[in-house]
Amino acid sequence: MARKNLKKMQTTYPLKVQAIRSRGQQPRLYVSFPLALAAAIGLEPGETVQWELLDRGELHLVRPTVPPSTTRRRASKVNRSES
Repeated sequence: MARKNLKKMQTTYPLKVQAIRSRGQQPRLYVSFPLALAAAIGLEPGETVQWELLDRGELHLVRPTVPPSTTRRRASKVNRSES
């Protein structure tokens, strides 16, 4: 059986929380969203998202409204026993 040349997408994206400091105001914290991950899920600039706090060590980013996919074909699942 011919082996398909499938690229695995990175599943973790380490990043640092950034602080924006304005004079006379409390610092605001920012987290950037990796472009590759945004492209993979179709996240667009200006889209509304929200954080869901699971515990002190885990947050989930939730999209209240997920737009329909614009891709014509779904990616095939990777069979873990073959990789």
